[in-house]
Amino acid sequence: MLVLEKLGVHFPQGYLFEECSAQVNQGDRIGLVGKNGAGKSTLLRLIAQTEKPTDGQIHRQKGLEVGFLTQDIVIDTTQCVFDYLFFSNDQLNHLRKHIDEINKQLTTRQDYESESYLELLNDLNATNDLFNIHDGFQWEEKIASVLDGLGFQKEDFEKPLNSFSGGWKMRAELAKILVNRPNLLLLDEPTNHLDIVSIQWLENYLTKFDGAVIVISHDRLFLDNVTNRTWEISFGKILDFPYAYSKYKELRAEELERLADAKKQQDKEIKQTQELIDKFRAKKNKAAFAQSLIKKLDRTERIELESDVVAKMNIFFPLNVQPGKWVLEMDHLGKSYGSRTLFKEISITVGRGEKIALLGPNGVGKSTLFKCLTKEIDFEGKVEYGHNVKITYFAQDQAERLNKNLSVYETVDLVASGDVRKDLRSILGAFLFSGEDIDKKVGVLSGGERTRLALCQLLLSPSNVLILDEPTNHLDIQSKQVLKKALLQYEGTFLIVSHDREFLDGLTNRIWDIENQTLKIHHFGVYEYLQRKLSMEPASAKTENKPTQKVVEEPEVKVQSNEERKELKRKKNQLQNKIKQHEERVQELEKEVKVLEDQLATMDFSDSTKTTPVLKAFEEVKSKLDYYSDLWMEATEELESIQD
Repeated sequence: MLVLEKLGVHFPQGYLFEECSAQVNQGDRIGLVGKNGAGKSTLLRLIAQTEKPTDGQIHRQKGLEVGFLTQDIVIDTTQCVFDYLFFSNDQLNHLRKHIDEINKQLTTRQDYESESYLELLNDLNATNDLFNIHDGFQWEEKIASVLDGLGFQKEDFEKPLNSFSGGWKMRAELAKILVNRPNLLLLDEPTNHLDIVSIQWLENYLTKFDGAVIVISHDRLFLDNVTNRTWEISFGKILDFPYAYSKYKELRAEELERLADAKKQQDKEIKQTQELIDKFRAKKNKAAFAQSLIKKLDRTERIELESDVVAKMNIFFPLNVQPGKWVLEMDHLGKSYGSRTLFKEISITVGRGEKIALLGPNGVGKSTLFKCLTKEIDFEGKVEYGHNVKITYFAQDQAERLNKNLSVYETVDLVASGDVRKDLRSILGAFLFSGEDIDKKVGVLSGGERTRLALCQLLLSPSNVLILDEPTNHLDIQSKQVLKKALLQYEGTFLIVSHDREFLDGLTNRIWDIENQTLKIHHFGVYEYLQRKLSMEPASAKTENKPTQKVVEEPEVKVQSNEERKELKRKKNQLQNKIKQHEERVQELEKEVKVLEDQLATMDFSDSTKTTPVLKAFEEVKSKLDYYSDLWMEATEELESIQD
């Protein structure tokens, strides 16, 4: 599908990467990893042709359609969400317009027996068939399905896009890309603006996607479940591993260990060679020998290793004082904005040492609930703190709240007090700010660096209750693991919002779920919660504070009339005939595909005049095969549902 040939990008400060070669094949799902600044997003932009390389070429298969989701997309349109997707396919727009034009002519003409009128009817039938092949008649259904999967409510479909936040605009753009089903998907941090249920939906979607995917993500579980290859950009090169992230990481660690040993040996040999050069270069009878050693040293390919500085991070959250048996109490807590009620009548007590994950779709009021608990905003009802309770709150936009004009050191110095101020440099070092880094202005820091700095502030505010709203935003995979370890060791109480399933797994002992304007409490893990959410199975037996007896209702038996039985039999026969017809058509098309595949296998692709018609025919037959296969599947499923 795609070949990168000796690709290079040069900036004034040097090469970002050079001499990079790689290949993308049909069905590849590639996780693109590397340190911040390694060039991951730049590589996606090169493949999407929004930027040009300094050196090398990118060879694309003819007719390759690329869908590119960037982190910095700008959408400013008054179109509603549904129309933004509905009119996004140029081919369907053209076919739809052509069908309308033909129908208009047919309604105004009366020369029904003329040859031109019959040609018009043939044109209409051919265009309708083509519209069918490209899913035109299922287009609205596909749009609704994708929007629903990404968390849009039906009432959102008709709202103008410019009325949505940046995160929801990003979702709309992702929906537009997915519904058009390009051959190659380029996704730069697609899970950043998705809730935990939508991430699971996207994961399921991508595993069934028959094209190729290249994705940048800091969600390890997402990479493990979606990808089958990993590209690592390291020292300006693309390293290709035929594994998903965790397996790649394991094998890469072993490889780096071997390289470290080889580097030690090489450094030793280089040092010895340099000593010999220094010793003999000034002596006339040994000058030639010294020159040969210099040439040997110049030819030596130095082994380079990237150190995993994140592994040196050491975060811990000190406990201020031990609180009483309960730390938070909500009494008929509620919050509304105008006529919209987010939640109401919540009465819950949080005990000392509880570890709670607050989950639910975006927009249900998770951040608002945390702001109520910290009394940042007005609310209905009461929120009371227990004895000796000291709360530290990490807001969703905590990293953005930092003063951009202060230095890293000044930022932590603001909140530090007492003897700890003498150890500020060491504490900053634990968060990977050392040397000149501590004098950098906050405004020049990356998103991940700002988040680490905000977490450092959190450390310097001793507490016994942590309320954390999306603390993993912008953190890389290793930094998340360090933060999780710190929270597992924390002796106090915490409430946390996060959409990272692996981060939450094993971290909390209960889940709060905002649903239908109230708070449900689940005592199972995040994966079981997701499984129940996605399957829509009732979980009432496990979601209450106290166990309740499960009531099993007898199914209602409906007696069918003679007319209903006749209608059912007629429908069954009709579906069986449809299934037979579609099955025969599928078998015919499979034979055509096989003939064209055999033909393509022996063709010389340098001669485009011969290959282009065959490729076009192959694509058309393949589209028809997919179309009739779907019809066969739909009829079969409908028949099974009737028989059940």
